[in-house]
Amino acid sequence: MHNKRENPIPAFLYKAFVFGFGGLSLIYLVAPIIIAITMSFTSGQSLKYPPQGFSIRWYEALFDPIRSGTEHIAAGNSLKIAALAVLGSLLFAVPATIGMARMKRSTVSSIEPLLLAPLVLPSLVYGLAALIVANFVGFQPSLWLTVTGHVVVFGPLMYRAASVVAQGINPSLAEASTVMGARWFTTLRRVILPLLLPGILAGAFLVFIQSLDNVSVSLFLADARTTVLPLRMFALIEESLDVRVAAMSGVLIALTLVVLLVARRVLAPQKQT
Repeated sequence: MHNKRENPIPAFLYKAFVFGFGGLSLIYLVAPIIIAITMSFTSGQSLKYPPQGFSIRWYEALFDPIRSGTEHIAAGNSLKIAALAVLGSLLFAVPATIGMARMKRSTVSSIEPLLLAPLVLPSLVYGLAALIVANFVGFQPSLWLTVTGHVVVFGPLMYRAASVVAQGINPSLAEASTVMGARWFTTLRRVILPLLLPGILAGAFLVFIQSLDNVSVSLFLADARTTVLPLRMFALIEESLDVRVAAMSGVLIALTLVVLLVARRVLAPQKQT
């Protein structure tokens, strides 16, 4: 009876803390997104909140190839770098995940921190260090050097996402495929990769978004011709508080939501099976 009288108070405090702190955190995360989208529909000449009137003129200006040609080039470069970063991450993260799944736990505990180290190192420090090393060995800033930097910094995200899925795969499935006479490549293609697909897709999404939004690595490793979208957005804010920056944010937010919804739709049937 004594315990029944004391439990409601801690339970109430726990719920108040969880819902109160969780609600404030949700507002803190969502409010900037709502404000940015709201400002993108302003009829004014500069970024200002609350917006002056309602208009889609800045979205029209953003998609105008004459007025926003530089921004289109920057967006194309960012998409190209992000796509190549995803491809490069696939080439090393998936084999690393499969190989680590076959190792002893003690060996994995020793090697895995090295694979995840780029996630801990500040990307600004890495970008500067990578530029110094590249100049030392004779490489100049370029699109491919930027892609390499993004693979190193964000590739561990794909490894981490895939390794979480790999931990739940029953190793007897691959063994059964081998016992039935399948070659290793057939087992890889028909058994292992389909089971890893949810983690691979989740990792690809993380790498793509992080690469698309990155500033620090691109700032040091991209050359003058490789203008990327985040740096162009910063330049527009410094120059004139251009409302097209808010329109770009709205497009990126919409793109992210669409990708999330598509990924949820694609992965949901696999999760049920």
